[in-house]
Amino acid sequence: MVEVFKTNVQHRELAEQLASILRGRFAFSKINFDLEDCDKILRVEGKQICVETIIEILSTHGLECEILT
Repeated sequence: MVEVFKTNVQHRELAEQLASILRGRFAFSKINFDLEDCDKILRVEGKQICVETIIEILSTHGLECEILT
């Protein structure tokens, strides 16, 4: 399963911190940001992905996150 999100993450350091937090929550998932993309993409690949949890984690850090369709 793969989910792709549009975010407003601007800085590599913050992206790395968030990826680490998400990996702690979704231990066996591949998680990465593409900050070069105009949508500041967050890509999560794994067996079980909870979209709401991912959006909530970014939201608690004051960030926008929505699933791309």
